[in-house]
Amino acid sequence: MARQFNIIPRTVAPIETKYRKIKTEIPVRESLPLLEKLWQAEPRFMKGQPPIIWESAKDFNVFDAYGNKWIDFTSGVVAANSGHSNPEVINAIRSQLDANLLHTFCFPNRARMELITELAKILPKPLSKAFLMSTGSEAADCAIKLSRTYGKTKKADKIQIISFDDGFHGRTLGALLAGGSPAAKAWISHIDPDMIQVPFPNAFKYSWADETDPNYSDDACFEAFMNLLKERGGEPDRICAIMGETFQGGWVQLMPKGFVKKLRAFADAHDILLVFDEIQAGFGRTGKLFGFEHYEVVPDIALFGKGFSGSLPISAVVGRSDIMDMYGPNELTSTHSGNPLTSTAALANIRYILSHDLAGNACSLGEKALGPKLKEMKSEFKEIGFVCGVGLAWGVVFVKPGTKEMDGDFALDVVEKAFEKGLLFFAPVGAGATIKISPPLTITEEALLEGLAVLRECIQEVSISRSAK
Repeated sequence: MARQFNIIPRTVAPIETKYRKIKTEIPVRESLPLLEKLWQAEPRFMKGQPPIIWESAKDFNVFDAYGNKWIDFTSGVVAANSGHSNPEVINAIRSQLDANLLHTFCFPNRARMELITELAKILPKPLSKAFLMSTGSEAADCAIKLSRTYGKTKKADKIQIISFDDGFHGRTLGALLAGGSPAAKAWISHIDPDMIQVPFPNAFKYSWADETDPNYSDDACFEAFMNLLKERGGEPDRICAIMGETFQGGWVQLMPKGFVKKLRAFADAHDILLVFDEIQAGFGRTGKLFGFEHYEVVPDIALFGKGFSGSLPISAVVGRSDIMDMYGPNELTSTHSGNPLTSTAALANIRYILSHDLAGNACSLGEKALGPKLKEMKSEFKEIGFVCGVGLAWGVVFVKPGTKEMDGDFALDVVEKAFEKGLLFFAPVGAGATIKISPPLTITEEALLEGLAVLRECIQEVSISRSAK
C-alpha cells in the first residue's frame, strides 16, 4: 500500500502573507476527531489526500474552519478552471434553484438546450453534436461504445481500440480497459484482447519521442509507434479507434505535434476514429480553449469534464453527427444527462472562461512564469528528473539522483511540506512521483510566483533533510 500522509499534529512556523495563512498545528488537532469519524464510515481508499477539511474555497484559495488559508495548486483535481466559487457560476446555480427544477431525466429542459447550443457554437467542425453525462469515466465508456458501433458498421471485426501505456480514462470497466495501468486492471478476470495499449510518445522514457534528441524526427517517432502497434497486435483494418488523453495526467506531456498529424492521416486512411480525452486538458487549461488545438487537428470524438463543469458533476461526449446519431431514441441515455442544475453551472463556467480569456491567462502565465521557474528548479535540484507541461498544467517528476528511478517518497515529502506552508497539492500522481501543478486559471502572476517560491523552498528542505540522513 502507498505511504500515507502524516496525521500527527506538528507545530509549524506561523505564516501570514497576502495569499497564505497558517496559524495552527498541521494537521489541525481539532479536525482529527472529524476525520476519524469520516474514515470510520468510508473505505480507506478515500484517505489519500493531505488531511485538511475544506471549509470553503474562493478563487485560487482554500480555507479550513480554523483560520488557515492555502494557495490551491490543484483546482480540485483540475476542475475549478474558472476559480472556486466563481460568483457568476454561483448566481447561475441560485437562479436555477429558484426555478424549482432540479431534475428532468431525458425530458428537455432550458438549461440543457442552452449548454448544448453553446457547445455547438464553439466546437470546431466537424464536431457538431454533444451528449451530456455525469463523469469523465462515463464519457470514456460512451466513446468506447460509439467507436465500436461505428467500426462494426464498416466490418464485423473492426473493433480494436488502441490507447496508450500510462493512460487514464477513469475507473469504470470500459475506461479501465482502455487505460494503461496493468495494476489498475488486476481485478478484471477477462482482459479484452482487442483493447490494446501502445507506448505513449513520452520524451522522458523514449529518445524516439524526445523532440530535443538530435535523432528525433516526426517520421522516426511515428515509425516507432507503428512498429510497437504491430508488435502488440494492432491491425489497421481492424482498428475502430485510437483513444488518448490530450496530455497524460501522470506526466502532463503533450505528444509531438508532427506525430499527431501523422496519426490523424493514418486514422483517415483506415477509417479509424481519433478520440481525444480532454477531461483534464479542455476549456483553457493548456492555454487554448481545447487542448487538441495544439496539434492543429480535430478529433472525431472528444470527451470533456472537470474544467468543463466548473463545479458540479457533468461531462460531455462530442463528435461528428454521423457518429453521434448512430443510436435511436432511448437507445443511449443517462439518468442525469443534461441535469438542469449542472448544465446551468457548466454554461456559466464556459461563458466566464471565454469572456475573461482564461485560456489566454493560462498561456501567458505558463510561458513567462510557471514553465521557466520549474525548469530553473530542475537545473538546481538533482532530485527532479523531468518537468513538462503547457499553460497552467505542469508536472514535476522526482527521481533518485543520477537515475530515472521514480522517488515517490520524495514527492510525497514535498507535498506534505508544502501543506505545512500554505500551498496545497493533491497527492503525487502517475507512478506516484509526479507533483502536478494545476491552479485555477484565474490565479494571478503574483500568487503563482509565491506558490512556486514555496515549492522551491520545500524541495530544498526535503533535499537537505535527505542528505543529512
